[in-house]
Amino acid sequence: MEAESRVPGPPPQPLCGSPAGSEGGATAAAPRPSPPGAARAPPPRAAPEELAFDDDEEDLEVFSKDTSLTEANSFSPLIPTSPSSMINQYKFEDEPELRDLLITVDDPESHITAIETFVTYRVVTKTSRGEFDSSEYEVRRRYQDFLWLKSRLEEAHPTLIIPPLPEKFIMKGMVERFSDEFIETRRKALHKFLNRIAEHPTLTFNEDFKIFLTAQAWELSSHKKQGPGLFSRMGQTVRAVASSVRGGVKNRPHTFTDINDYMETFNQKINLIDRISQRIYKEERGYYCEMKEYGPIHTLWCASEEDLVDSLKGVASCIDKCCKATENRMAGLSENLLPVLHEYVLYSEILTGVLKRRDQIQAELDSKVDALSNKKAEKDLLTEEIGNLEDKVECANNALKADWDRWKQNMQHDMKTAFLNVTENNIHYYEQCLATWESFLTSQTVDLHLGEDSEDKP
Repeated sequence: MEAESRVPGPPPQPLCGSPAGSEGGATAAAPRPSPPGAARAPPPRAAPEELAFDDDEEDLEVFSKDTSLTEANSFSPLIPTSPSSMINQYKFEDEPELRDLLITVDDPESHITAIETFVTYRVVTKTSRGEFDSSEYEVRRRYQDFLWLKSRLEEAHPTLIIPPLPEKFIMKGMVERFSDEFIETRRKALHKFLNRIAEHPTLTFNEDFKIFLTAQAWELSSHKKQGPGLFSRMGQTVRAVASSVRGGVKNRPHTFTDINDYMETFNQKINLIDRISQRIYKEERGYYCEMKEYGPIHTLWCASEEDLVDSLKGVASCIDKCCKATENRMAGLSENLLPVLHEYVLYSEILTGVLKRRDQIQAELDSKVDALSNKKAEKDLLTEEIGNLEDKVECANNALKADWDRWKQNMQHDMKTAFLNVTENNIHYYEQCLATWESFLTSQTVDLHLGEDSEDKP
C-alpha cells in the first residue's frame, strides 16, 4: 500500500491554551483526505436495509432493518442487477493529491541472538516538510518500537483516536510465528499504522513520531529512556481506577452518550462479523484441501476405465481449475476482508478507551464541583481548578468530536471497499467455475452426438 500524505503546511493551531500538536489541535484541521492507499468515497445514496447479526454466532439469519450503523452512502437500488456491471459501475475514482510525507515499511529481516529472536522492518521516509533536516530517511524498527510509539501518542493525545497496531500474534492458530505469511501480514499492518498517523492532522506533527521516523537505533533507545517513569504511569492508572470507582459521569453531553451507544452496537457487530469471516475462511480452506485430493483420484481412475478416459481426464481438469479459482478466492478473503475487519475490531477497543479517558477528565471536573459546594474556605482555589478543568474538558470534547467524524468516515469507506472487493472476487470465482464446467459438459454432449451419428451410418 502506498503511503499518502497531506498538503504541506504548518501544524494545526492549538486550542484552549494547549501546546501545538495536542489533542485540541484536531478541531482546527482542514477536512481530511481519504485513507491511505484508498480512493475517494462515492457521493451519498439512499440508506438500504442493513445486515444485523443475532447474538448466537451459529445463527446466520441476518436480514433485519437495523440502521443504527448505516449512513446515507451505501448501494443505490438504481445500480444494474448484472453482477459484472454492478461492480464495474460502482468503482471509486482516484483523485491526485499532493504528498509531503511518504512512508514505506518493507524488507523484514530476522535476527537471532542468544537471548531472543525478533524481526526488524525497514522504514523509509521521504518528505518535503521544513521541520525535517533531510528529505529522506531510512531506519530499521522492531515491533517493540512501534508499541513505544503508540503508547507515546496515547499519552500525548489521550482523547484522539490512535490507529491500532497488530497484536503480538496475528490470527493466532492460522499462521505460525516468524513464518513468511505471519511476517508479511504484520508488515502490511505496520505500514498502514504509520501512514494512518501521517494522514492525521494532529498526530503527523507529533515530535515522537518524527523521532521514530528519523532517529538511528541508539538515538531512539536514548530517547525512550526520557519517557515517564514507572511511578508516573502507576499514578495515572490509580487515578483511572479511582475515577471508575466513583461511578459514572454525571453531566456527560448527549453527543458522547450517542457515540458510546453507537460503539457498543458497532463492537458487537464487528466482532461477530469478524468471527464469521474467520470461520468462512477456515471452511473454505478445508474445502480447498479436499478438492486438491479429489482431482488426482479421477486421473488414477482412468487406468481402470478405458472407455471413460477422456471424460475422467476432463473432470480432473475441471476440478483442477476450480481448485485454483478457490485458492484465488481464499487469497482475496485473507488480503481484502479479514485484515480490515480485524483492524476495526481493534479500533472498537481503542474508541472505548478514548471515551473512558474523556469521561475520566469530566469525572475529575465533577468531583471538583462537588468539593466546591462543600468547602467554602478553599473556594478561590477550587474555582481556579474548576476553570482549568472546564477548559480541559472542552478541549477533550472538541478533539474527540473532530476525530470521531473523521474515523467514522474512514471506517465506512474501508468497510465498503472491503466488501466490494470480496463481492467482485466471489462473482469472478463463480463465473470461472461455471464456465469451466459448462465447457466440459458441452464437449461431452458433442462427443456423444458424434458417437450416435457414427453408429447410425451403414
